[in-house]
Amino acid sequence: MSSTLVATVALLILSNLFMTLAWYGHLRFTSHPLWLAVMASWGIAFFEYCLQVPANRIGYQAFSAYQLKTLQEIITLSVFIVSAEVYLGEGLKPKHLAGFVLLGLAAWTIFQDRYGLEW
Repeated sequence: MSSTLVATVALLILSNLFMTLAWYGHLRFTSHPLWLAVMASWGIAFFEYCLQVPANRIGYQAFSAYQLKTLQEIITLSVFIVSAEVYLGEGLKPKHLAGFVLLGLAAWTIFQDRYGLEW
């Protein structure tokens, strides 16, 4: 496994931990004012960007922008599944799993080069 892939994936995982917290962490505190949730989320998202931008810069050395975006989305879903289960206490239902499997198939398709269909 290349060091570019390892660095990109590690930074994307860390950035998505911050982003998931920014987007969904406030859902456990719905009694707090919305403006406070927005401000806290912006503050957390800053750290996500501090990791996401380097991840994309490093990853772009080995992957296309389409592949980077796909990798990021799969990591986002993986981090979200764990966060929804552990932090929010929401169970993963079969319909969610089926949808995520289909998204995984879509991601796999984007990384395939053997079809010869260059537009």
